[in-house]
Amino acid sequence: MHVFVTGGTGTIGTAVVAELITAGHSVSALARSDRAAAALAAAGATPVPGAITDLDVLRAGARHADGVVSLAFSNDFSSPEALTRAIEEESAAMAALGGELVGTDRPFVVVSGTPWITGRRSVETDPLPLEGPVAGRARSVGAALALAARGVRTSAIRLPRTVHADGAGGFAGLLTETARQSGVAGYPGDGEQRWPAVHARDAAVLFRLALEGAPAGTAWHAVADEGDRVRDIAAVIGRRLGLPVERVADETFGAFAPIFATDQPSSSEITRRTLGWEPVHPSLLADLEHVQP
Repeated sequence: MHVFVTGGTGTIGTAVVAELITAGHSVSALARSDRAAAALAAAGATPVPGAITDLDVLRAGARHADGVVSLAFSNDFSSPEALTRAIEEESAAMAALGGELVGTDRPFVVVSGTPWITGRRSVETDPLPLEGPVAGRARSVGAALALAARGVRTSAIRLPRTVHADGAGGFAGLLTETARQSGVAGYPGDGEQRWPAVHARDAAVLFRLALEGAPAGTAWHAVADEGDRVRDIAAVIGRRLGLPVERVADETFGAFAPIFATDQPSSSEITRRTLGWEPVHPSLLADLEHVQP
């Protein structure tokens, strides 16, 4: 299968591109810079110059592919406005990619976060939240899944708040960077809230499985750790950086403050049972031991 990938040089995308090529697929991937193009070429993929906002480039990439994986998302989380803009850009890109695939029965794999359900672990059949700071992303994913009725084999991989590799990535990575800047390994709320997590290379396997065979209109959970206490995550970060571990104001974490303070454990039992996915790489707390002082 020839697969067109957006976001192929991020923490998740790098692992997905490698997984697809190792499994025998060929990959072309969006490259927004010469540096990204060089990294993709070194990985064995064909770079396609362009950015997530270049919708004609995205349509052409999808048109010439047997399947599409949409991962591109802006890394600018500096303000609520920046987060909103990132969601809008992703939504337009997904609409362009999906629209090009209508009537082809080709696979289209999109991404969202796991939902949070009060009092229990979220599961694959739970709806995504349509209110809050990331509600726009839920609507975009819903629109993509609805393309199943128009001849697109769309599936959604719901990623936990931390997708990690070599001690970096996701919400835990943001805690680490904030600790480096502030001199305190801080955590929001009382620290008892739980965040799910997955190693990037395990998540990449699930993207491949969905691309190869997930039924149209389905959602899957790339969850390895069902819920690590944020206090425990901060404790490892503090120990690795030699910094005190303390509760800090939720506002320290900007646009993500409401999500950071939420208890959001999640399950992947249905995904494992149905698709045969089984995580094998280190847990988040073990992987954080790679954080460099």
